[in-house]
Amino acid sequence: MLRERLTAEMKAAMKAGEKQKLSTVRMIQAALKDKDIEARVSGNGTGQIDEAEILSLLQKMIKQRTEAASVYEQGGRPELAEGERAEVAIIATFLPQQMDEAETRAAIAAAVAETAAAGPKDMGKVIAVLKGKYAGQMDFSKASGLVKEALAGK
Repeated sequence: MLRERLTAEMKAAMKAGEKQKLSTVRMIQAALKDKDIEARVSGNGTGQIDEAEILSLLQKMIKQRTEAASVYEQGGRPELAEGERAEVAIIATFLPQQMDEAETRAAIAAAVAETAAAGPKDMGKVIAVLKGKYAGQMDFSKASGLVKEALAGK
């Protein structure tokens, strides 16, 4: 479904003459093709990555561009930082609504109960469950701290 949406957005950007959006969507599709090729080489049956992996890829792209924007800002190149932020905004439109902190804490509590996590050593199990259920909806860099906090009391 996300693949079709990317193609439709690319066509719409072409027709509207939105160069920034067009180049960003093409960049996403190129990264997606790279991941599909990796999946084929590694022996994935379909030769394509699934929706959760696509969402993970988009989050990774956002993180890369956010970091690049801060580096450009520190280097005195605000025009390049602005370009990176524009790409972040476009990529973010393809992600589902992000969970707020209360929803994240509730999901973590449910995952801890589901995995019967007994302490910090079970953090990997909890994160794996969260990634399976909430890919693209949860910021896992923040969630890992909350999981650690939730498991510290056990």
